[in-house]
Amino acid sequence: MVKVIGVVVSLVFSIGAQASEFNWGELKRERIELQLPLLTVQGSKGLLACAYVDVQTCEKTGEACAIVSGVKTHEDMLQRPVSQVSKAARQLGVEKGMSGAQALNILR
Repeated sequence: MVKVIGVVVSLVFSIGAQASEFNWGELKRERIELQLPLLTVQGSKGLLACAYVDVQTCEKTGEACAIVSGVKTHEDMLQRPVSQVSKAARQLGVEKGMSGAQALNILR
C-alpha cells in the first residue's frame, strides 16, 4: 500500500513539474470564456485545441490540428492525450494517444 501511494505521489508530482517546466516559447495561447473554456495553442505548424474545435473543419482547410478533451487550462492540455488528429498533423508526426505536450513540440 505504501509503495502504491508513493508511486501515485511521484506521478502527481511529475505531472505538475512537467507542466511548470514546459517551454511555451513562441506558442500563442488563447482562452475564450464560455460555460467551459475554449482553449487553443497555436504553433507555426499547427494547432492544439480543446474539443470545442472540430477537426473535420481543419480537414477541409488542410490545417494541422490535434484535439485534447476534458481540459480547463492550457496546462491541462499538456497532460491530456490527443484524441483526434487532422491528416496534416498526422503527416507531421502527431498521433492519437500522445500527450498534448508531445503534439505541441511537433506543431511548434
